[in-house]
Amino acid sequence: MLQTIRDNSQGIIAKVIVGLIALTFALWGVESLVGLGSKEKAPASVNGEEISAQELFRGVELQRRQILSQMGEAADPTQIDENLLRRMVLEDLIERTLLTQSAAKQGLYLSEEMLDQLIVMTPQFQIDGRFDRNQFEAVLRGAGFTPLMYRELLRMETLIEQEQAAYALSSFVTPSEVERLVALDQQTRDFAFVRFPLLPEMNRVAVSDDEIQALYETRAAQLQAPEKVILEYLLLERDQFVDPDAVSDEEVERLWQQMVAEFQSEEERSASHILIEINSERDALAALAQIQSLHLELEAGASFEDLAREFSDDPGSSAAGGSIGFVTQEMLVGPFADTLFSLEPGQVSTPVETEFGYHLIRLDEVRAMAPPSLAEVAFDLRMEVAERDAERRYVEEIERLADLTFSAADLSLPAEELGIEVQTSEAIARDGTGDPLGRHARVLEAAFSQDVLRERLNSAPIELNRHTTLVVRVKEHLPARALSFTEVRQELEMELLTEKARAQLNTRIQDWKEALRQGQSLEDLTQEYSWTALQGANRGAADVPTDIRNHVFALQLPAEGAAFSQLALADGSQVLVRLEAIHENATELTAEEMRLMQSILGSNQGQQEYQARLQSLRDAARIERN
Repeated sequence: MLQTIRDNSQGIIAKVIVGLIALTFALWGVESLVGLGSKEKAPASVNGEEISAQELFRGVELQRRQILSQMGEAADPTQIDENLLRRMVLEDLIERTLLTQSAAKQGLYLSEEMLDQLIVMTPQFQIDGRFDRNQFEAVLRGAGFTPLMYRELLRMETLIEQEQAAYALSSFVTPSEVERLVALDQQTRDFAFVRFPLLPEMNRVAVSDDEIQALYETRAAQLQAPEKVILEYLLLERDQFVDPDAVSDEEVERLWQQMVAEFQSEEERSASHILIEINSERDALAALAQIQSLHLELEAGASFEDLAREFSDDPGSSAAGGSIGFVTQEMLVGPFADTLFSLEPGQVSTPVETEFGYHLIRLDEVRAMAPPSLAEVAFDLRMEVAERDAERRYVEEIERLADLTFSAADLSLPAEELGIEVQTSEAIARDGTGDPLGRHARVLEAAFSQDVLRERLNSAPIELNRHTTLVVRVKEHLPARALSFTEVRQELEMELLTEKARAQLNTRIQDWKEALRQGQSLEDLTQEYSWTALQGANRGAADVPTDIRNHVFALQLPAEGAAFSQLALADGSQVLVRLEAIHENATELTAEEMRLMQSILGSNQGQQEYQARLQSLRDAARIERN
């Protein structure tokens, strides 16, 4: 079980490192600087457990940062659809809450010692195959975590992975099912197809002004230009206050001295261990007897490294002679930690019992944490101070923005006081279309509120993300109105042309299909198109469009002759298919191939069962969205 958890956790850890983490467990930190101090109604609850506005806000902010990071240097926050992002994050939070509730009900548990093992044996936290605390903390800092936050994330994600693994490992597929699936997979078919695009057919049809006018009159009630607003706004961004040049060298050196003092108070210990697990094949007494025997061999002069390589049940360290690298006391808990930090260098412990089994622990080396030089960290420290000062200045300017705009008749005087420009948006509809600002749910809510839209007041400060705040004001209100015939004529004409062309093309192909069944050739019917023929094509044939290939492999042959079928594609074109032969090419699998296929298909089936389980949790849950 431990190895299963370790294997699964590598995927979890990788997700954390690259930012593809489950949002619900990454939502820690200080309260939002603006707008989240009030008791806002929870955006959702799951079986009575609330998902708070703070969780949702932090989740959206985290996901936004990940998206912008993936965009690279060309990142543009305005390209993110805030409304869609918010809905996606909320649904993810709901799903994760359901899964953690399910894990808790099933009594799934992960101890502190097991967490320690997972962390210490994580390759991303190692240097030259050994755990390195500096590497560990650097990786976490890059992902925006503290060690405690990461432990909780790893714990909860592993619990969910345990349940997923249970489904994957418990599902199975019989040999006859494998043989049937392999036969279908290796089946090939002889067929031909011809594609009839819609555009040439549209050139063969016409619509009159009367038809367009009639459609307009029928649709008049739906042909509406939505209500829109054009906004003026003042924008504050934290980054505009970041000024590294304003940070003194004295302040940088003071922070470095603090860092040096902190390093001097800590030490790291390099350790090796031999683990004898308690499992289904070895009970506690047998494990204790074996570890005591190994301890006697060590006292007699045997090599610790050789014994670890031969007997240790820890696959992550046995190949390295039992070495787990350097760790700090805060990284370990329980008997393992207590024992390790009571040893002298070179000393080997007596057998130590943990939930994994019995250990022999050797302290290899003790070293003080070596602080970096001032030159190595000066830039980072200077930026840290600059960003901290910018954060303070940003909050102060938000307060000024709120005070100045609260009673101002417009935004011109506040802009002058703050030294920023009044900006103007494009028109924004109630559904958020138009200017990119409309993608932010809070901007939409404020822009169409009674105070801002009807009373023409300035909005309260709106936080787009942790580092961006704005105040909006309606510059122009564009009420909903009926679209004129002239505005929609071209669109309606195209709709009618498309409808007529599809109907005409469909009728012609149906007639041709019947004629082909009666024995005529395509050349007898049209000189404009010809068959594309394939012999022995399989399900992965790259030279056949996916929709056509899937359609062909769903057809059955009649008792005699070919099968003819018709398929409509998403672009409006039609495809006529002629299936001529089906070839069964199944090969007998070796025992190893059969085991591999059963494992793969069983895992896939387990994933499907797990998704069904998740859907059943959703169906049975009391989910309220506000």
